[in-house]
Amino acid sequence: MASDENQLAGGAFFGRRRGRPLRQHQEQSYEAGQKAYWLDLSTAPPSRLTTLFPADVQEVRLEIGFGGGEHLLHRAIENPSIGYIGVEPFINGMAKVMAALALRPLNNVRLYGEDGVNVLDWLPTASLAGIDLFYPDPWPKKKHWKRRFVSQTNLARFHRVLVPGGMFRFASDIEHYVNWTLLECADHGGFEWLADNADDWRKPYEGWPGTRYEAKALREGRVPAYLRFRRST
Repeated sequence: MASDENQLAGGAFFGRRRGRPLRQHQEQSYEAGQKAYWLDLSTAPPSRLTTLFPADVQEVRLEIGFGGGEHLLHRAIENPSIGYIGVEPFINGMAKVMAALALRPLNNVRLYGEDGVNVLDWLPTASLAGIDLFYPDPWPKKKHWKRRFVSQTNLARFHRVLVPGGMFRFASDIEHYVNWTLLECADHGGFEWLADNADDWRKPYEGWPGTRYEAKALREGRVPAYLRFRRST
């Protein structure tokens, strides 16, 4: 369920919840995956967030809106000592990730299929090493800008749950949303933009696997920006 704040703002930060009907094997993977990977927010978070995972992880990172899960799964496989919480309200995207996990189970992943704000409000203070927000819905019409996930309210949430020095990474192919994010982070004052020259935001992050959405944007002539912010105060 969307938070009260989202309802007052005119709706949740995400758009549609479902695309094409799931195939039988996707439905089965989705149901099995909920039992194995679902993040239960009905209980209090553990004092040590790393204990959410069967794996012996050293830190925890959050990806909000993982789409088809290309980046989330790549990072989880690449870094078994890091715990990853993935949030995706779009059921088809969640089903795709759960189908992949059925073929290759990972014990350093937890998933949540509702509004990312719910997870942010549930997490303990200073519990995350990083937050990733890649290609979020840009809500291009001005009347919908209040539904953009990057806002002063959500940046305050990020600031609370990130450890000092923790990273917030934002990628988008929508220039206005990139500029919006730079201004919002500057206005907040608690995030340092890590860029000395244009290559620092034009080049993908180290080890970046790419995503299907990014590939589509490039085909259509839109140039992505890859921003990095450090929690500074």
